[in-house]
Amino acid sequence: MSDLSDSILTESGMPLERSTGRVLLIACGALAREILDLKKANRWDHLDLTCLPAKLHLYPDQITREVRTAVDRHRDSYAQIFVVYADCGTGGLLQAACDEMGVDMIAGPHCYSFFEGNSVFAERAADEFTAFYLTDFLVRQFDAFVIRPMGLDRHPELRDMYFGNYEKLVYQAQTDDPALTAKARECAERLGLDFERRFTGYGDLRSALERL
Repeated sequence: MSDLSDSILTESGMPLERSTGRVLLIACGALAREILDLKKANRWDHLDLTCLPAKLHLYPDQITREVRTAVDRHRDSYAQIFVVYADCGTGGLLQAACDEMGVDMIAGPHCYSFFEGNSVFAERAADEFTAFYLTDFLVRQFDAFVIRPMGLDRHPELRDMYFGNYEKLVYQAQTDDPALTAKARECAERLGLDFERRFTGYGDLRSALERL
């Protein structure tokens, strides 16, 4: 995925000046496709989108700083800013920063939770300590975000050390795409895990954006 961190995706091409009703979404790049699909399907033309690089998921200690920078950069151009990150490994620091800056963010510990629905995910959490989750984005980018960062392309013998305590791979499907399902199943086989597909759709992401 390209780095969208310096661009705003708008519907109208209008100048970025403060106007009543326009909302900027500062989002993880891993959510760009889903957000754009929701915008288009629901004609949410008042929502603009800027994305931080999806690779920040590999460095969660950097997320809060990058979100702060993005809010400061765009604050004067929008009536409202909404952060489309969950906690995402920041240990509550992102929520504290958003509270300090006076901006809202999507609820949940991570995108796996809000895609499934935070309440449903919380109910299942106690029984799924041994589940490894993938979304549509992570299935598409499996090598880039799982295999290579963990060194499994160079040292496949590390697979059991990383995944030996997992039992199944849960594919949370945002779209009904047989090709992605087949690829997700291959991902499970590569990791030596059982496979389960759940069609979650957009979960709480949809309802969070609807409220804007």
